[in-house]
Amino acid sequence: MRPAFVAGLLISLGVAGCTTYRDTLLRGQHALKEGDDDRALAIFRALEQDTARMPIADRAQYAYLRGITDYRVGYQADARHWLALGAAMETENPGCLPQDWARRLSESLNELSSKVYTGGIASLSNNPASSKPGTPAPEDETATDADAGPSR
Repeated sequence: MRPAFVAGLLISLGVAGCTTYRDTLLRGQHALKEGDDDRALAIFRALEQDTARMPIADRAQYAYLRGITDYRVGYQADARHWLALGAAMETENPGCLPQDWARRLSESLNELSSKVYTGGIASLSNNPASSKPGTPAPEDETATDADAGPSR
C-alpha cells in the first residue's frame, strides 16, 4: 500500500508542477493586460528557465507574451528575438497561437524586422525610455477561456 501512496504523491506533484508553469504564464498575461509591463516582464523572465519543460503551445504563448512585453517596455531587440521564436513555433505547429495573437505577432515582428532591414540591428532600441504610446494595447492580451489558453 505504501508504494501506491508514494506513486500517487509523485504523480500529483508532477501535475502540480505543470500547472505552475501555466498559472505563472497566466499571471504574467494578467499583469500585461492590466498595463503593469514591468511586473509582467519580471514574471516572464523568472519563467524563462522553465520554458523547455512546457508543452509547445505554452512555449509559443510564452514567446509571444514575452516578445509583446519587451516591445511595450522598449526592449526592441529582445522583442524581435522572442517574437521570431514564437513565429517559428507557430509555423512548425500551426494553431498553437490564437489567430489574433498570430496576426499581432506577425505585424510586430514585421515592423521590427523592417527597422533592421533599413537601419541595421543598431536601429532597434533596447532602452525602456524609447517606449512609445503606439505599442500593442493591453486589452488585446485578454484570455477568453482558461482552457483555451491566452487569446489575442
